[in-house]
Amino acid sequence: MKIHIVKIGGHLINDPKSLHDSLEAFCKLQGYKVLIHGGGRKADLISNKMGLFPKMIKGRRVTDKETLDIVVMTYAGIINKNIVARLQSYHCNALGLCGADGNCIQSYLRKMVNIDYGYVGDINVKSVNTHLIKFLLKNNITPVLCSITHNGTGNLLNTNADTIAAYIAMSLAQECEVELHFCFERKGVLRNVQDSESYLKKINFHLFQKMKQSHTITNGMIPKLENAFFAFQNGVSKVSIGLPIHLLNDLNKTILCL
Repeated sequence: MKIHIVKIGGHLINDPKSLHDSLEAFCKLQGYKVLIHGGGRKADLISNKMGLFPKMIKGRRVTDKETLDIVVMTYAGIINKNIVARLQSYHCNALGLCGADGNCIQSYLRKMVNIDYGYVGDINVKSVNTHLIKFLLKNNITPVLCSITHNGTGNLLNTNADTIAAYIAMSLAQECEVELHFCFERKGVLRNVQDSESYLKKINFHLFQKMKQSHTITNGMIPKLENAFFAFQNGVSKVSIGLPIHLLNDLNKTILCL
């Protein structure tokens, strides 16, 4: 059983044409597939309209109670249901879920060590309900998961979407062949952020660390690549980063290597 795990985020979700192209490419993937999405930029826009301004630390969102309400409404509501509706229009039988639905992903509140991230949930490989995901896939239902999880005691938590994608991939990789694709608005990991064509065709962990130390890789790309390498080092057969239009081939994207 081979499964494609695809995470989309950033500009792809906010721009109608980019979202259309992303979902169209996703639908063309043969076999079993799972879609994970974020929606931070949309949540930021809604927050700003309400007079609230997001706080980020090292590429990760700080989630207070007001922010939690906004991200639940945005991720599990507006974005998730719009994506599911679009996939249905492309004849992909999708089911939108957050972590609480079917106990899909159970998280635990992040412990405060120097930084208080608020209502943020961390997960591990045991957090993922692989039985539910495989049941849906085998019944030709494509899961679409947002980045909202639950802690098992009635509380919703905000979890990084890249982290969710990585742990779903690792959990399923214990029994299946899994490929993990991180899709966003660039061709891959860039050597020069000012040059959209300077993407790396391959990147290993040593080069990632070197680029992080030189501040070539910063902000949200750091947790994205940390999650990507963690998955690659823990059973996921292939991990790529790039544009969704290249989901079907290995051209114009960055592929992780040893």
